[in-house]
Amino acid sequence: MTKLGQWLCGFALLGSAWAALALAPPGLQLPTPFRQALLPLPVYLLVTFGCYSLATVGYRLATFNDCEEAAAELQEQISAARADLSRRGLRF
Repeated sequence: MTKLGQWLCGFALLGSAWAALALAPPGLQLPTPFRQALLPLPVYLLVTFGCYSLATVGYRLATFNDCEEAAAELQEQISAARADLSRRGLRF
């Protein structure tokens, strides 16, 4: 199963549990504070997921490693490509 399938199964499971509680079947009577907290729960979870995503991206960006060897190799390849194109008559 792909990661997308796992996420979709998890969302379907959580969504169905939320819907079952939020629609309040006839035999289930939730207290008012629980019901008031249950209805906006998807919005809270979405905001929490967004905050987690921003924090993760920020952390990964702050701890991003420079690749000095790869940068030098890329500069050499660019120089070689420019020399080859100049030899073929292209002007920069």
